Amino acid sequence: MTRAVLLGCVILLVSVGCSTNESLTEQYRAGDGKNYVAGDGTITEIAVENRGRQIEYSGTVEDGTSVASTDYRGQVVVMNFWYAGCAPCRAEAPELQALWEKYQDEGVVFLGVNVRDEAGTADAFAESYGITYPSILDAESGAVQLAFSGTVAPNAVPTTLIIDRQGRVASRILGQIPDPGILDTLISSVLSEKS
Repeated sequence: MTRAVLLGCVILLVSVGCSTNESLTEQYRAGDGKNYVAGDGTITEIAVENRGRQIEYSGTVEDGTSVASTDYRGQVVVMNFWYAGCAPCRAEAPELQALWEKYQDEGVVFLGVNVRDEAGTADAFAESYGITYPSILDAESGAVQLAFSGTVAPNAVPTTLIIDRQGRVASRILGQIPDPGILDTLISSVLSEKS
């Protein structure tokens, strides 16, 4: 029995070690005070047949309007998790706005998820960076982040998800968008899928 328990512990340690994202772990351990863990730009695409369940979420945007995942069925959703003090979030904001302007008349919705700020801070950010799409204020409840936790979680800030017309995660960019052309291609790919 002792040998079996020991073997089980070794297998558990090896599998945990293999699944750890060393870059994120190193950032956390560094304790450098930047107040966020940046993703490494990893791009995950999920084949249509492997997308799983619809993600259900709801929240309130900056102007007090309630929104829910059901409001967007039949549209492609680009969901960006961000907050105002995040340097990579500020860097990618103009690129997100430009892509929103490109796709807003093609059945694509952009929706931010602010993970730390109150409405005033989110509004000031939107004004400074010319952002015209809404953001759910998720700082108090974390409900939107939690809704994605069992699927393709937004493990870093920023994270951008592309959600298909059925409400399923089709792709994720973990961290700052490495190039706007990549996000453009991911959006275009999901948009071209048959309903």
